[in-house]
Amino acid sequence: MAAVGVVATLTVAEGKNADFEAAFSELMAAVSANEPGNEFYAVFQCKDNPQQYKVLERYVDQAALDAHGKSDHFRASGPKLAPCMAAAPVIEYLDGI
Repeated sequence: MAAVGVVATLTVAEGKNADFEAAFSELMAAVSANEPGNEFYAVFQCKDNPQQYKVLERYVDQAALDAHGKSDHFRASGPKLAPCMAAAPVIEYLDGI
């Protein structure tokens, strides 16, 4: 089964960058420690818009992505990240080749 990629575009409210980065750092560490089906999970700040971040993700298969979405650490991150957001996330799903 082919790998699955995800690109999530997150827009953070003015003045919330530090809170967002702290909460997302916790999530990245939890994904790394608890998700063997995740091969890459990192966030990057856009150079031309400091309020926009891109999350790049790679999973071994769809089941690994599904497990990520159901994980306790992912669900717990919502209440920490939500107050930081200026807009709904834009999620793009990709098929590995």
